[in-house]
Amino acid sequence: MPTYDYRRADGTVFEILQPITADRLTHCPTTGQPVQRLISGGTGFIFKGSGFYQTDYAAKPAAKESPKNEKESQTATNGTPDTTKESVAEKDEA
Repeated sequence: MPTYDYRRADGTVFEILQPITADRLTHCPTTGQPVQRLISGGTGFIFKGSGFYQTDYAAKPAAKESPKNEKESQTATNGTPDTTKESVAEKDEA
């Protein structure tokens, strides 16, 4: 449940836990004074400790390769460049 800050008519501020679905308070529950809900800057959350890993997050979608990178990808998959056309041409010349 979130904590909301309220300011009483006399200027004092208090916090109260309320469900998100609850209506905002119009009067202080302890003093009965009219209140105004304050806008907070919000808080971030910080992951501390060793319990969070890279695998806990969704993977980014793979980028499509452009046609000019096809030869590079063939080299990367085989470990050697694809030279079948070159070797055929060399055999024909011999």
